[in-house]
Amino acid sequence: QVQLVESGGGLVQAGDSLRLSCAASGRAFSLYNMGWFRQAPGKEREFVATITWSGTRTTYADSVKGRFIISRDNSKNTVYLQMNSLSPEDTAQYYCSARSKFTTEIMARTSDYDYWGQGTQVTVSS
Repeated sequence: QVQLVESGGGLVQAGDSLRLSCAASGRAFSLYNMGWFRQAPGKEREFVATITWSGTRTTYADSVKGRFIISRDNSKNTVYLQMNSLSPEDTAQYYCSARSKFTTEIMARTSDYDYWGQGTQVTVSS
């Protein structure tokens, strides 16, 4: 079993930055691809960013490319999402996800991940 706990969400103004953290349990964290997804009210959960187990490859949704940065620290079992130049369109519940089946490929679908955190709310006011 893998437990994921997100933190770092909050209420900010447009143009501000936030850093989300996701702490994972389990000794195999360093072998997991990790992802961030978000879900706004009335909308489906959508891909934000993902990072491979080694941290050498990352992929972003077009809507956040150039503004968000995903990273990981395997020594701390933690993955991060640095969010810059936030806009009201970024308002959503943000979820951390883990894929326990080893892969070297980029995974960007919700169905690619088998563990999810409870989410952390990010609200951006205009």
